[in-house]
Formats: sequence, C-alpha cells, structure tokens
Amino acid sequence: MNAERLLTGLLKLYNPTGSEAEAVRYLTEQMSRAGLDSEIDAVGSAVGRIGSGDRRVLLLGHIDTAPGEILVRKQGDLLFGRGAVDAKGPLAAFVAAAALGPLPGLHVTVVGAVHEEGDSVGATHLRDHFPAPDALIIGEPSGWERVTLGYKGWVTYTLTAETDTAHPASNKANACEIVIAAWDALVRWARDFNAGRSRAFEQLTPTLRAMQSEGDGLRERAQLRVTFRLPEGLAAPEIHSKVRQLIGPGIEIETLPAAVPAFRAPKNTALVRAALAAIRAEGGTPRFVVKTGTSDMNMVAPAWGCPTIAYGPGDSSLDHTPKEHISLAEFQRSITVLRGILERLSSAGA
Repeated sequence: MNAERLLTGLLKLYNPTGSEAEAVRYLTEQMSRAGLDSEIDAVGSAVGRIGSGDRRVLLLGHIDTAPGEILVRKQGDLLFGRGAVDAKGPLAAFVAAAALGPLPGLHVTVVGAVHEEGDSVGATHLRDHFPAPDALIIGEPSGWERVTLGYKGWVTYTLTAETDTAHPASNKANACEIVIAAWDALVRWARDFNAGRSRAFEQLTPTLRAMQSEGDGLRERAQLRVTFRLPEGLAAPEIHSKVRQLIGPGIEIETLPAAVPAFRAPKNTALVRAALAAIRAEGGTPRFVVKTGTSDMNMVAPAWGCPTIAYGPGDSSLDHTPKEHISLAEFQRSITVLRGILERLSSAGA
C-alpha cells in the first residue's frame, strides 16, 4: 500500500462531522484492496480486519474532521489539508501498518469512526457492540516519539436569559448583562478551583464557545454556550451542582450532552512497553503525555478496561487550525512504530 497516496486521497475528500459517507466508502475500498476484510458498520464507520489470532487489537481512529476546507497541497515534506493531523494522518498510518500483513496470534481491527468531533456515535456504537479488545490504540496526533495516556473530560452548558425590554438608561440588567455576569461567575470559580494546580491536565478550563442575542422590542433573549474541560476527579454531579449554585435563578441551564469524565490509562502494561520499545527501535526518545482535549479514548477505554494508549503522527497544536499539515517523514516513521508495536504484541503472546 502507498501510505502517502492513501492519506492524500482521504484529505481530498472534505468530510466534516455529519458528511463522512464518501470518505468512509473510499477508505473501505482502499482497505479491501490492501488485503483487509472491510465493511461499513451500522452507524457508518469504516471497519477493516486482518489476521485470525485469538488476541484482538483495535486501532480506533476517526474519519470526520473539524469544519473548514483547506487546499490539499504538498510543500516539500509537508502535506496540507483538513484532517492531516486530526485525525486522518493517524488513521491512514493505522491502515498502512495493518496492511503490511497478518501477524501470528493477532486479530487486528482498524476503525475509521464517524462523529468524533460531534457526539462520538461511532465510538459509542463500538463500545456497546464490539467485544472488549486485548489492546486498544486510539488514533490521535501525539508526535511519533510520544505516547498519550490520558485526556481531560468535558461538559457543555447552554445558558439562556430572557427579560422584558427596558430603556437603556434604566438600572435594570438586560438579558445580555445577565448571561455575561453568569459567565464571569464561572470564570472566577474556575480560577479559584485551579489555585495551586500548576499542570493544565489538573485544571478546570472554561471556554465561551458561542453567544447570541435577540429581541422584538418587548422581550430580550441572550444565550451563551460554555464548555468546561474537566480534570480527573471532578464528577459530573459536582460540577452540575456548582454551576446551578453559581448561576442562580433567572437563567435556564441546559446540559449538552451528558458530561464526559477525564480518563488516564495506566503505564505498566504490555501495550505501553511495546510502544516504548518500538519508538526506541526507530531512534526516538519516548515520552508520555496527557492531553487537555477529549477523544474517543474517554468513551471506550473506561468501559472496556483494556490496555490503552493514543498514538499518531502530527503536531496537535495544528488541530482545527487553517494551517493544518503533517510531516510526511513523521507520518512514515509512525507507520514503522505502529508496525513495531503490533509485532511486539504478536511475539509477546507467542
């Protein structure tokens, strides 16, 4: 399989969340040509399988991207395109590593899941219908020398205030001022919560994602959408209670969707050891990292309880940006590392 051609083909198919069908068909066709048994599952994710061993390894990437089309182009070693880093690069690396052939004792499944940038319906369908694997690798950019062990959780609230229209010279707070005051209260709480917590993974991080207001001359309505990135140990009931306490009466609070808790995988597993050895074999110096975002790892790993890491080529600071690109040299090196991980898992069970 020509891995660069596979990745370029994926990038040329613009498929933000909700419009993945064409890219899924392309990926399943390419996996079939490379010798994998492929299909499209019940929720529209691409699935490819190779090998007949008793030990199941799941390579779970996602095929959808953030919105915003980027011209696919190559500049020297760099390949630009929406999803080059997040996360078609890691997904294409998964397929290329698996397509190098079956390994003794392993049954390898590659999934290009849908809706990761949305409601993670692809991953949750797997969680509920796929047998727990013996090892799980999530396809997210870590850089070829780094192994990701954890992600923060998240919860999103919509805050809505409605008031009668009042003259601007009056002292009555309007709907916009009410929701902004609520946002200020949440920011102060997060600042107090984070006191003494120096690492970003340990902090509660609020983000104002959207705002809008409207009025008809008689009533005014203002709305904010607020997302919190959650550290380990902060449970959903606790944050829900605190938000309601801080917001007070007069504001409607809607949670969209249910909170996703943070997750951190253990280091002392055969999968982690295989990843570290494979990186060293390529001349790299492996490092562990935890991420301040959220991924499909949060959805499936706690339910399955299997050894888990996230790994993939790319600089995650380029996620969702207009300059998203990947180094092709790093992309190729990550394929070698992934194949090394699979080979070590195979030999460990021999």
